[in-house]
Amino acid sequence: MVRIIERLPKRQRHQQLAKLIDENPFITDRELTRQLKVSIQTVRLDRMELGIPELRERIKLMAERSYDSVRSLPLHEVIGDIVDLQLDRSGISIFEIRNEHVFSRTGIARGHHIFAQANSLAVAVINDEIALTATADIRFLRSVKLGEKCISKAYVRSISGRQSKAKVEVFSYVGDEMVFQGHFVIYRSAGETVIEGGN
Repeated sequence: MVRIIERLPKRQRHQQLAKLIDENPFITDRELTRQLKVSIQTVRLDRMELGIPELRERIKLMAERSYDSVRSLPLHEVIGDIVDLQLDRSGISIFEIRNEHVFSRTGIARGHHIFAQANSLAVAVINDEIALTATADIRFLRSVKLGEKCISKAYVRSISGRQSKAKVEVFSYVGDEMVFQGHFVIYRSAGETVIEGGN
C-alpha cells in the first residue's frame, strides 16, 4: 500500500514557506522540505516564484545591512560571518562546518571551532577597543556535523563599570536545535558606566 502525503495547495504552501523564511532567515532548503513535506525541487521552484534568494544569498544580504562595526578585534579574526551586531547589546554570526573543521573519521566538528565561534562573537559584541575573555562556562549539547550551519546568538546581560567586566551569554543552534551554550565574562578596557542590556 502506497502512503499518500497530504499536500497543501500551492498558494497556502507559498504563504507557509514565506512565513518560515521570515521567522528564520537561516533555514535551509532541506529543513523547508521536511516542514512542508515536499521535494527539494518544489522548495527551490517555490522560492524562485516568490523571488526569495537561496540561503547563501540571504546571509550575504543580511551581512550587507547596516549594523555596528566590530571594535574589539579585526573582523577577519571573528570565527563565522557576523550578520547582525548591536554593540553592548547583541550579535548573530553564522559558521558553516567544512572539511577542515571536522575529524576526518567521523565528520564531527572539533569542539574548539564551535567554542571559537561563540567566544569571538562574545568579544565582538563588546563596544571597546580592548576586550578579552576572562572566564567561560560552556556546555556542548550535541555534536555538530560536516555541512551543518551553526548560528550563534550573543546577548550582553550586564556591563559593570567599576570592574570593567561584561557578562555575555551565547547560544548556538543548528536549525531549531541548540547545540552549544556559554556564559562568558569579558574584561574590557573602559569602565565609566554601568549598563543593563540585552534581551
